[in-house]
Amino acid sequence: MTLKLIIGNKNYSSWSFRPWIGLRAAGIAFDEEVISLYVDGSKEQILARSPAGKVPILIDGEVRVWESLAILEYAAEKFRDAHLWPSESKARAHARAISTEMHAGFVALRTECGMNMWRPPAKKELSQDAQANVARIQAIWTETRARYGAGGPFLFGKFTAADAMYAPVVSRFETYAIDVAAPVADYMQAMIALPAWQEWRRAGLNETWVIPKFEENYPDVPRLKADAA
Repeated sequence: MTLKLIIGNKNYSSWSFRPWIGLRAAGIAFDEEVISLYVDGSKEQILARSPAGKVPILIDGEVRVWESLAILEYAAEKFRDAHLWPSESKARAHARAISTEMHAGFVALRTECGMNMWRPPAKKELSQDAQANVARIQAIWTETRARYGAGGPFLFGKFTAADAMYAPVVSRFETYAIDVAAPVADYMQAMIALPAWQEWRRAGLNETWVIPKFEENYPDVPRLKADAA
């Protein structure tokens, strides 16, 4: 039986982006269902699939898994040959630590710089807390690449669940034209070049749903075109 992943809008839903790109980049087959958030009936549709009432949700037969990191953990256990976590124990512990830090932290950056893939890249003024988040994330990426990234362009060389957890941050850094160090820029370009990333972005740019609360200047909604991705 093929897995099914229930996700929100590809333009906006950072939580959905994480397991989607994790599964897709790892070559794990799944069907997807997109439910636009904050429209009539969407909450009821999501609640019918998960008591948490939030996306993403992974359905595997009778199994329901919600929360992005839990979905990636489930997939890593079920599809061990996909190597969603590093094989070496020290690297794997580090990967889980930085993934849970992402899952629980960086609230200021998330709040001030929501994921919005069709927003034309442009800087915005960030609070000191958000700037501290940016500095910490750059430090995480730089340290991890230096310690574990010799085998390839991703955090642990090969793409892992840790990269999936930070994918929405890569998108935010690009969208809000955040200044980054050269090694961080190289890592971001490797992520953006992933076929899975490009597939998600094209779909997001082609969506027609607009969520006013996520648009800074609504009803003015400047948008990148899909062919600009």
